[in-house]
Amino acid sequence: MHYLAGTDSVHTTAAICDYLDERATGDDTVTAIAVVPPDDPMARRDGDEALNVAPVRLATVGNVATERRSGPPADTLAEAARELDVDEIVIGAHGGDPDATRALGSTARRVLEDANRPVVVVPIPEF
Repeated sequence: MHYLAGTDSVHTTAAICDYLDERATGDDTVTAIAVVPPDDPMARRDGDEALNVAPVRLATVGNVATERRSGPPADTLAEAARELDVDEIVIGAHGGDPDATRALGSTARRVLEDANRPVVVVPIPEF
């Protein structure tokens, strides 16, 4: 399996890794992509920190790749899913901001509406 993990924070990546812990194996690939605005240094830093979590937490997975991209998050993740021909997209229910509401965020809704492959939306735990 090839999983696409769309993230924007350490909290989102951790929740995605919790989900993948029991599913992804040594034969699988996980590509974690942080979608961040190109002109926001804090968002870039948060995205980079989010990407640092994946290889550590998913050490037993066969291949873990990370990259940072810019653009509208839902469109960018859809493009990456097509480009990488992933089997499943895994995203957080909402932004990884601990102050975010528990409701499904706009990016998650768009990814679910537009996806042509399975999408798993993981809850972001309260911290």
